[in-house]
Amino acid sequence: MASTVKIVFFGTGGSWPSPERNVMSLGIQVDGDVLLFDCGEGTQRQMMRTNVSFMKVKKIFITHFHGDHFLGIAGLIQTMVLNDRTEPLEIYGPPGTVKILTSYLSAGYYSLSFPILLHEVESGDVLDFGDYIIRAIRARHPVYTLSYCFKEKDIPRIDREKADKLGLDSSTLEILRRKGRIEHNGRIITIDEVAGGIRKGRKIVYSGDTAPFEEMVEFARDADILIHEATADSSLEEKANQYGHSTARQAAEIAKKAGVRKLMLVHISPRYKNPKVLLEEAREIFPEVVVPSDLDEFVVKVRRD
Repeated sequence: MASTVKIVFFGTGGSWPSPERNVMSLGIQVDGDVLLFDCGEGTQRQMMRTNVSFMKVKKIFITHFHGDHFLGIAGLIQTMVLNDRTEPLEIYGPPGTVKILTSYLSAGYYSLSFPILLHEVESGDVLDFGDYIIRAIRARHPVYTLSYCFKEKDIPRIDREKADKLGLDSSTLEILRRKGRIEHNGRIITIDEVAGGIRKGRKIVYSGDTAPFEEMVEFARDADILIHEATADSSLEEKANQYGHSTARQAAEIAKKAGVRKLMLVHISPRYKNPKVLLEEAREIFPEVVVPSDLDEFVVKVRRD
């Protein structure tokens, strides 16, 4: 389990950039690694205004191929090249990712200095990255769009008294957590001998662009953070849903049904210079809601329950 999990919002607006908000991109920083979710134009410059290094991006997850969610990838990669990156970069996205990005990334005169690994993800896929998994489900949008769930794996809590009796220090305990059993002082010790319950892994769900759909409730069940699009207020609900978007009220209803701990509203339409109407509308249904601004950061704490 990571020591630190932090969400950084590089862009929180929808459709096109505005003076108030850049288009969609957010990072989940897992200790030293950065997972980037969507990469609208201007994302790399937004990253440079934070303490998150674009060179530490290990994986990019694209929800769909409308321009406000992916047009920043080529510029980001070319800047990585200019900064002598050699480490591979993995990019995940919905069906069509290989064809679209192969064409898009061939634009311009530059030579790659590192491998780019393209992966296509289907609804229902579960990607296992060791300490955490990424789940995907198809959202409700005019083009094939994925919602993503980042979930740390649950690990056993350590009963310090039991560990002390066996003479196990912190580094040895971490090896025992990973392997499940070790040899220590001439005997085999299993994790069950020092376990004291389960430490729940942190869960973060990002909706991408979507009209509300019932499957999202279970997908986001008991999440620490639900990052859900809220393109418009309820006066524009019919039009928003018609184009595959949600209102702040609808996002709040999903958060309440799913029992999440906190709701964060993003993909704010450029029509809203001030998101107060969206925030108030959502809070009538679900009080634990915020509307992040660009460059906001949130540390996701380990659950103590």
